[in-house]
Amino acid sequence: MPEAEKPTRERIVEAATKLFYAEGIGRVSVDAIAEKAGLTKRTLYYHFKSKDDLIAAYLEGRDQPNLRQMAGWFEAAEGGADLKVEAIFTNLARVARHPKWKGCGFLRTAAELASMPGHPAVKVGSRHKSNFEIWLAGELSGCAIGDPGALAREIVLLIDGSFSIMLIHRNPDYVEAAGRAAATLVRARLSGHKI
Repeated sequence: MPEAEKPTRERIVEAATKLFYAEGIGRVSVDAIAEKAGLTKRTLYYHFKSKDDLIAAYLEGRDQPNLRQMAGWFEAAEGGADLKVEAIFTNLARVARHPKWKGCGFLRTAAELASMPGHPAVKVGSRHKSNFEIWLAGELSGCAIGDPGALAREIVLLIDGSFSIMLIHRNPDYVEAAGRAAATLVRARLSGHKI
């Protein structure tokens, strides 16, 4: 669909998504978003009462696509739960090798809003991370793993920890190492070992 035919709200969110992800939420002005969307700031404020609402909409727009992508990687991987979990990390490392990769938008936004825990975007990010953890626990629950919720939480810690260290070192090898650790955790739980 040509840009001019897209609904105005969608154009605004797409423009904000590109700018926020590329530059960070603090560095992007409402004027820049309106310009990128090809409309006036007044029109932008007609659809969003504040920049904060637009930041939340940016993350809401990333929520389901990101969850579907990770679920797709899990489902497409051959082998047991250990290899399926590791495939999520392997694919994250592949994505992180792209020159335009800037890290996890949810974590980067939360870091920028660290002094504002009640911000609507922080709530969206929290819900996204919780939804992934719940989804993963559900997938692991069918694998004869005791306390799949605890294992899912440990895997989420490995994912987000590797995202953080990759932002510092710009080296996707860290996410692959975290994937191997996650697979080891899953295998240990499958064999009944206490960790």
